[in-house]
Amino acid sequence: MLTVMARPRKFDEQQVLATVRERFWAGGYAGTSMDDIAAATGLGKGSLYGAFGGKQHLFHRVFDDYCNSVVDATAQQLRGDDDDENAYARLSAHVHAVAAATVADTAQRGCLLAKGTAELAEHDKTVADRAHTAIEALHALLKDDIAACQRNGDLDANADPGRLAALVLSVLRGIEALGKAGADEEMLTDIARTALAVLPRPAN
Repeated sequence: MLTVMARPRKFDEQQVLATVRERFWAGGYAGTSMDDIAAATGLGKGSLYGAFGGKQHLFHRVFDDYCNSVVDATAQQLRGDDDDENAYARLSAHVHAVAAATVADTAQRGCLLAKGTAELAEHDKTVADRAHTAIEALHALLKDDIAACQRNGDLDANADPGRLAALVLSVLRGIEALGKAGADEEMLTDIARTALAVLPRPAN
């Protein structure tokens, strides 16, 4: 008698990972079980383990993908093909876009980069290292754009672009944290305007 081998279940890997990300994003790492993930994806736990590894491996995968998406989106907003003339407009648009996105997050889920880092970085070196890499990349993108603003005469050329970038990055992370805590649109928009207003201008 011939034994018929069961074919492995086919699924869209990216769709599964997107669903897993949403589950972790909504419930956090500790609040999400493999049973939750299996129910959300419609896959058996055996299929999940076989394709992706355990819960920690799954989180690392979606966390890495999320970090990449945040950096890529920021790069699209801040890079301008060496166009110094529009560097300040790009910076302003990016700062206001973060505030607007935070206001639009009515579920107050916050940023998965911040959420995952706060929950796991102390005990999970992979998460800590990936978060650090993402923050460094965001800082570098802001630094490059601020340096372009300085070359174009929009910001004081004598200021340290790295320090200004760190200040802006801190403000943006703060906007996201305040939004998660329930800060309203007026406050978040005012913070964005103020952050731009305090950047040093060239002396007349």
